[in-house]
Amino acid sequence: MDFYSILFEKAEGDIKKEIPEAPVFFADLNLDQIIDAITSGKEEYHLKPFFYTSLKDAGAIRYRQEIMRDLENEVLFEHIKSFAEKMHNVRRYLAFADTLYYKYHQEGWFLEAIEIYCEAVTCLQHDLDLADLKSRGLLAFRKYLTNYAVSRRFTSLATETEKLKTDLAAVKYCLIIKGNRIKVRKYESEIDYSADVEKTFERFKQGAVKDYRAKLPMNSGMNHVEAKILDLVAKLYPEIFLNLDSYCANNRSYLDRTIDIFDREIQFYIAYLEYIAKIKQAGLKFCYPQITAASKDIHNYEGFDLALAHKLISEELPVVSNDFFLKDKERIIVISGPNQGGKTTFARTFGQLHYMAGLGCPVPGKQARLFMFDQLLTHFEKEESINNLRGKLQDDLVRIYDILNRATSNSIIVMNEIFTSTTLNDAVFLGKKVMEEIVQLDLLCVFVTFIDELASLSEKTVSMVSTIVPENPALRTYKIVRRPADGLAYAIAIAEKHGVTYGRLKERLTS
Repeated sequence: MDFYSILFEKAEGDIKKEIPEAPVFFADLNLDQIIDAITSGKEEYHLKPFFYTSLKDAGAIRYRQEIMRDLENEVLFEHIKSFAEKMHNVRRYLAFADTLYYKYHQEGWFLEAIEIYCEAVTCLQHDLDLADLKSRGLLAFRKYLTNYAVSRRFTSLATETEKLKTDLAAVKYCLIIKGNRIKVRKYESEIDYSADVEKTFERFKQGAVKDYRAKLPMNSGMNHVEAKILDLVAKLYPEIFLNLDSYCANNRSYLDRTIDIFDREIQFYIAYLEYIAKIKQAGLKFCYPQITAASKDIHNYEGFDLALAHKLISEELPVVSNDFFLKDKERIIVISGPNQGGKTTFARTFGQLHYMAGLGCPVPGKQARLFMFDQLLTHFEKEESINNLRGKLQDDLVRIYDILNRATSNSIIVMNEIFTSTTLNDAVFLGKKVMEEIVQLDLLCVFVTFIDELASLSEKTVSMVSTIVPENPALRTYKIVRRPADGLAYAIAIAEKHGVTYGRLKERLTS
């Protein structure tokens, strides 16, 4: 196959248009935190738009999964990173050259940048040639790179760069300084006495001693005296410096566009694999999910919230994983149970798993089969805004109406604790109405609620409950298990733990 992009197959070119802003559901699912952490330190590549675009084709997802698998080879991964570092230095040198004032100084840094570029291309072509690649993307890029590396365009650039560097390295000259005048002339084989001086004083060495020499700061700049000396040197070697002028003028478009794009796009994979490597080191598992568009039988075993895991691992705290599955007519996971038991985290995990899978990334868990969705829609609690004249309940209804209006049978909805601002009877009535609409749409949904009746509303609903430590109901396990809703909130146990039961409060007030 011809190489088009390391992120997109040619058939996916229509979605290569980058989305500049995060999708609206990112904050609800904490995906904004995840992408911020993944792209931290790689701002020069402008990677976030890649993470804002979910793929809508299973073949395109497999294309990326194959590349991810290849890059799990540590040797290949380091070779790609080495290439990226060289390309970073190319850009750094060119950016520095643009800040310089003197012509030959600029041209010298331009020459250095292209030398590194040629080295980056040559080394990567060699490294990929030795690599045992399996992915369509990297195999196609290797073929492209091999053809480019032997092309007249590149070989001429590399040869000309090497010759010019050799010619400049052979330039020798003498400075004759007298008062405030400097004379520049060609080197005429004068004796270099530095070696004789070192040999004479060699006998006075007494082993390792403190170095009292002043360390002058390195400075890549050039002052006007040095620039004038260089101008005079150029007059002594006119042919070499005319060649340098021509080289810089003729090679302004030295950079191959495909390689330039590859250098940026490959960072999508590097950034994500580096991010999950830290989580893997803590013993948590990742897998490449099977993606299905034809069936809504899905599952994930030992999954977890990426954002929370990243935070807990940095604090050296344990991460709790959970399982879920839906089969046959099951579509909706209704989660109930005590507060602070991990229900919202589970809901976020469900959304994160599907979204990251839609990017072609390995996802948390030891095994997963996930759905190819067309839209990911969320409804999480939001603080009331003084700019919004609607009441809390009205605002919830407007947002839910919009979600249900947009949703299709191929959408995924994640709802977290809706209708908390109204009475229980109204919440039950409204919750059932919303659930009936979701059931009718036949879409996948996670519904976190305090209304237990919703868990058994239809054959499409599955009840899952956040659990507590049996011996101490005040302690949460953060495990979410499939079982009927039990209606227990364990409020009394929590009140007892913190000494705020009715009896204890009455005792304190009367004492």
